[in-house]
Amino acid sequence: MPAFTDSTNTSVHSRAPKLRSRPLAASFILFGGIFALIISIALSVSFGAAEIAFVTVWEAVFRFNPDLTTHQIIQELRLPRVLGGAMVGASFAVAGALMQGMTRNPMADSGLLGLNAGAGLVFGISSLAKGGLTPVRLVLAGAGVSALLAALSEGIALYFRIGQDLAFWYAGGVAGTKWFQLKVMFPWVGGAIIAAMMLSRSITVLSLGEEIAAGLGQRTRLIKLAGTVIVLILAGSAVAVVGTVGFVGLIIPHLTRFLVGVDYRWIIPCSAVLGSLLVVFADLGARMINPPFETPIGALIALIGVPFFLYLARKERREL
Repeated sequence: MPAFTDSTNTSVHSRAPKLRSRPLAASFILFGGIFALIISIALSVSFGAAEIAFVTVWEAVFRFNPDLTTHQIIQELRLPRVLGGAMVGASFAVAGALMQGMTRNPMADSGLLGLNAGAGLVFGISSLAKGGLTPVRLVLAGAGVSALLAALSEGIALYFRIGQDLAFWYAGGVAGTKWFQLKVMFPWVGGAIIAAMMLSRSITVLSLGEEIAAGLGQRTRLIKLAGTVIVLILAGSAVAVVGTVGFVGLIIPHLTRFLVGVDYRWIIPCSAVLGSLLVVFADLGARMINPPFETPIGALIALIGVPFFLYLARKERREL
């Protein structure tokens, strides 16, 4: 009898592009980024309305004296604020990387696609149209759902007279972060990032296209479901702490892919480190621009994010 070959699987393999990965650059970013993150955290704790020497910061962390006002400022105000910012940055960046990999949409971000406001509505609405889910429909549905739920939130705020608190939350900031928030947030964020790294190989294959992923034996629906749950945990945890800070999940994954290649086994951990760095430095800048007043970190990041988004939109239109 003649030998039969799986021509479909062979053709899928032949159409799969070669993955470009830069493990040396990724290792440098991971170790260098972690070192830079430690330095940035120390700087952020030291600078503020009251400048505190590095020696005092060290003593407050490792030899805490509750009778000293500077030690109390560091332990109760600045440390939870900075560590919260680092966790938030990692959460938004990893969530954005997962979304861009799953949807193959370079403009995917938890804020832009409405995941901060209601993910199920977004995916449901964008899938109802003829032709199913597409990157453009995903963005349009996300924008619509975000606007709807934002209007409802503002109506509730007016009714219960909490508009000022909600306005600060909308602007985005880590000023009010406390230790108990970090204790609740850390297990969820840590577990979700570990799960994202375990899923990274499958996300890499899925980012090549659903047809290729299915041809390689991947259960695409299950991977997308797991990835969506991880994104919801990360985005939800971050938004609960700092409010609706956008563009972190848009900028950082793009920068990371440019530096380390398209392998999500490197993209996810590097995005976490670079996202933490971005938010920590943004928070430091927010305190130094107009002291003793604070500029919302959401506004500072948007100064970079909006031009970057417009550049991506223009680039995508040229490629159509």
